[in-house]
Order: sequence, then structure tokens, then C-alpha cells
Amino acid sequence: MHDHTHHHPPHGHRHDDSMADLLDLDAEIHRTYFEELLDRVAGGLTRRPGTVVDIGAGTGAGTLALARRFPDAQLVALDLSTDMLGRLRRAADHNGFADRVRTVEVDLDAGLPDVGSVDLAWAALSLHHIEDPDTLLRQLFEAMEPGGTVVVTEMESQPRFLPDDIGIGTPGLEARCHEAAASRGWNTYPDWSDNLHRAGFEVMEKRHDELGVEVDETARRYAHAMLSRTRSGLADVLATEDLDTLDRLVAHGPESVLHRTDLSVRGSRTVWIARAAKEDS
Repeated sequence: MHDHTHHHPPHGHRHDDSMADLLDLDAEIHRTYFEELLDRVAGGLTRRPGTVVDIGAGTGAGTLALARRFPDAQLVALDLSTDMLGRLRRAADHNGFADRVRTVEVDLDAGLPDVGSVDLAWAALSLHHIEDPDTLLRQLFEAMEPGGTVVVTEMESQPRFLPDDIGIGTPGLEARCHEAAASRGWNTYPDWSDNLHRAGFEVMEKRHDELGVEVDETARRYAHAMLSRTRSGLADVLATEDLDTLDRLVAHGPESVLHRTDLSVRGSRTVWIARAAKEDS
């Protein structure tokens, strides 16, 4: 069974609490961006969605954002991880959405489960983990109401936190980490426009968004968590000096990202918004 049905950060595929925490931190620091994205999506809908499907829901940050933005919709959250879905259900209950959120544990490589008639589908950082995305998109198209919308987002590059020269180790650490991850096929995905067209969707918009957030305690925790996973995930490919530098960055001393004054949080997303171009039955 493949770990393909929830989005996750680079360098590791474990279903563990640290990854879940990282997903939640990512959602927290980018909450304003995703709320603005949902507003843009909502502005292009032909009607209020009745059923919204979150493909690769993870810990449910996207599911909850969709529930807030579309208060009349029923949400179906799909993921492979029992632990992630349990965390999602607890969060939905805590936020008062338990009666509108249904979780389905599923390996999407085996196909789309019965989700009923879909008005809006959300695939955030998840579609590239599917072994046969064309089949999944065709199944999604068949489940779509005429004029239904699918939104796909991908991370264009790994988050960037540090300047080239951080005063310890050899300059260019972060670039070397990103190169090492790329050599292992991290986050490889195509331009989903062609796949969406083949499935029957009409791509209404494709856009590139640069993300930057204010450095606060949450952003520092996010950087610490990301670099910690980088350290563990690339331990067998990075030079000893770079591993030592990462150890100092994720420790709790003055050189740690928890305390550095040169820390920043930058990233990017590509977004595809497509519509099910089919006639009303």
C-alpha cells in the first residue's frame, strides 16, 4: 500500500505525530492565503456547493477551511491514514462541524470511493502522490455535478527560511538540501492542465502565488519542524558538515531557528481551478 493519499512535507512518509503537527503549522501560518484562495474559488462558482470533497485531507486544515467558507455544504474528507482522520474528526467536532464532515479512509490508488454527486473538489498538495492521477480525475469528473469545480494546488519549491550565508557551516546549506531532496524525486508533478483536460475539465485559471509570512513564534516552530525533518530525511546523503549545521539549527541554542534574527518564511504555490464542462443531465 502506498502513502499517496494525504499531503505531507518532504523527506519522509511516516504517519506520525510530528508530521501531523507540521501539517497543522503549515496551515496555521498560511491561513490568510488559503482563505483568500477560497474566496477566489467561491467567486467563480456557478452555485453554492452542496457536497465538497477534500482529496488527501491529512489533518483536515483544508476540510475545516472549506467548512467555514461554505456553511451549507457537506464535507467528505478522504485520506489513507487512520490517525490523520481521527485528528480531523476531533478538530471538526471541536469547531462545531461534526454534523457536516464525513471521513473516509481510502487508498485513492484503488480508485475514488462513492462520494455522491460532487460540487467542489479540493486537492491540496496531494494529487502528485496518486499513482494514476488520470484515472482518479476521470472518476472525479464522472462524480461531478455539471459545472462542478476542482481546485488543485502544488508546492512549487520547498519553503525557504535562511540566507545563503548563515554564519555557520559552508554557505548554501538550504540550496544543497533542496537539491538533495529533488534528486530523490521530491514533489515531482506535471502541469496538471493537460490531465484535467483529458479528464473532461475546463481549466478556468492557472496561477503562481508567492507566499511570505511574518516571522512569529508559530513561523519559528514551523521552520524548526521542517528543518528537523530535513535533517532526519536526508541524513544518508548530506555531507557531515551540513548535518552538523542542521543539528545546530534545530537545537535550542542561540544559532537555532527558534532564535535567529535572519529567519524568513518564503514559499510558493501553483493553483489550477477547473470546471466540469459537461451538459446537465
